[in-house]
Amino acid sequence: MIARSYLFVPGDRPDRFDKACSAGADMVIVDLEDAVAPAKKNEARAAIGNWLSSGRAVVLRINAGTSEWFRDDLHLARAPGVAGILLPKAETIDRALHAICTETGKFLLPQIETARGFANARALASVSGVQRLLFGTLDFQMDLGIDGDGEELAYYRSEMVLISRLAEIQPPVDGPCTALDDAAQLAADTRRAKRMGFGGKLCIHPRQVAHVNAAFAPTADELTWARRVVGAAVESGGAAVALDGRMVDRPVILKAEQIIREAARREL
Repeated sequence: MIARSYLFVPGDRPDRFDKACSAGADMVIVDLEDAVAPAKKNEARAAIGNWLSSGRAVVLRINAGTSEWFRDDLHLARAPGVAGILLPKAETIDRALHAICTETGKFLLPQIETARGFANARALASVSGVQRLLFGTLDFQMDLGIDGDGEELAYYRSEMVLISRLAEIQPPVDGPCTALDDAAQLAADTRRAKRMGFGGKLCIHPRQVAHVNAAFAPTADELTWARRVVGAAVESGGAAVALDGRMVDRPVILKAEQIIREAARREL
């Protein structure tokens, strides 16, 4: 099942690790990068290492490949319980990191956060072991001097969806909504990501998770429509047919079938 929600938890807050895992997110990201101050990197790495268990699967966000902490983070990346490795500010894939993924079967999540990373996104998406791309919208805006998270980033979002499809990897994951207490804004941001072809969204607080999961799941109206479309297609023997004054042909039928499959996976 493709993950819809990824919840960050700071690597230097072991008191929050179990709480994050029980928040309902499809995947938890234990963060060694931006959430941890430089003076606490070693402490955070030790705390994560003591907590990791083969009985639960999490993503480990290591520090960027150009950082002084990267090599030490790679040792922890091999640990049982680390299902995947999130590479922030990804521009290239380090050979040692790729070797870990190849040897252990861990998936890799490059996070596009810079102009150079975006320019290299096609190459990053084609690397074996890469499961999907993540869009680090906040750092990306800062790097390019962009003011705004809406139409200002529409081109970049669309390109990431196209690149992912051409590379035959999972749909990309959109950046987080920083409005922690605005459920309407979060829902709108997530629906926009879904409309544009994204398959998931990053969460920076546990209370965002349920809203993100709900926004990516088919609605009751969508499921009703999909069932009616499939029913009409069966009656017509698969030929094009009109439903509610609109043409239903093969692309529409395929979309309806996809909605039904997704609802079944989510047990709707």
